[in-house]
Amino acid sequence: MRLKHSLILVFLWISFCGFGQPRQLSPNAKISVITCGPGQELYTSFGHNAFRVQDQTQGIDWVYNYGTFNFNAPGFYLNFTLGRPLFSLSVSKFSDFLYSYQFENRWVSEQLLALDQDEKNALFRFLEENRKPENRSYTYDYLYDNCSTKIPEVLKKVLGEQLVIPEDSQGPKPSFRDLIRENLKSNSWSSFGIDLALGAVIDKKINLREQMFIPLKVPAQLDNSSLGNKVLVDRGRTILEATTVSSGFYFTTSPLFWFVLLLVFTMIISYIDVKNDVRSRWLDLFLFLLTGSVGLLIFFLWFITDHSAAALNFNILWAFPLNLVACYYVIRKGKEFPHWFTKYLLGLMVMLGLVILLWIIGIQSFSPILTVLLITLATRYLFLYNYLRKIQPALR
Repeated sequence: MRLKHSLILVFLWISFCGFGQPRQLSPNAKISVITCGPGQELYTSFGHNAFRVQDQTQGIDWVYNYGTFNFNAPGFYLNFTLGRPLFSLSVSKFSDFLYSYQFENRWVSEQLLALDQDEKNALFRFLEENRKPENRSYTYDYLYDNCSTKIPEVLKKVLGEQLVIPEDSQGPKPSFRDLIRENLKSNSWSSFGIDLALGAVIDKKINLREQMFIPLKVPAQLDNSSLGNKVLVDRGRTILEATTVSSGFYFTTSPLFWFVLLLVFTMIISYIDVKNDVRSRWLDLFLFLLTGSVGLLIFFLWFITDHSAAALNFNILWAFPLNLVACYYVIRKGKEFPHWFTKYLLGLMVMLGLVILLWIIGIQSFSPILTVLLITLATRYLFLYNYLRKIQPALR
């Protein structure tokens, strides 16, 4: 009986040791970097990157994807709102991964890495260790820690100093905002919204390595990288082609159309108000409510959340949160205004001028469409300023 128990314990120990050892790839195994083209949704507009490990001998064809998130995870929406979304490394069959991109009509390309056997096994062990439940999650940051920045980060950790990824380039450096705009339609709500929500910190000029926060920038950087005395990328190929689909653009749904319409409407109403010596309270309420609400959102993103890219957002100068308080005064009937209100209006116009100044000297780049909205606000603020000075001579 003792002999039987001893044999069982020995067998379990051998099995435990066998499973505890990291799997080794065969000499014919290949590791590559996958790049996927943009999709129709905003969060897919910049493409995607992942690692692919192939080993036919062991039946392995897996994709290691650092861009996985779970909407149903506890506190996901709260953490996302506060700038602390948790993303994780997931592993899936390449066939399943490819099917999803084929379904979304997005192209997929591959760059085979020129790694020796030890380097392939070291990278494989790192990815396998990273996929464990206690290691797989990380706090996502769309500029500094995302699915594309993970590619050079992981390669550098595994391959060490022998991996050289160029950082300097000839010619002017782009900013984070420049590269974001490259991948979005200029006259779109998504482009305007990003310019509105993200602050001056994304106008920093960045080097080639930092440009890899955009997935579509990764392939060119890897092609120019070296591993010791050899190139990093052995060869590249296209796995999946995308069918070109012309997405319809309707000017009447664009932000420029609606802001021009608002400008024209504001000018016409202001002209009528001047002629009739009246004030259209509902127009004033709309403009103050709009700018105040947007300003409150900017304040929240800047000061309350951990969204690093939302800091130093000088859109708050024209989208002023205290305009929500001013709504109480502009909607009231009659001509009674507090004595400080003309000074408040003067301050609002000065801040509009500061936006233009900061734009000109390059502190922050604003959406070009914002120009129309600034003219609209300046028109109405000037009307209100002159209107109050006329009905309240004592304030002169």
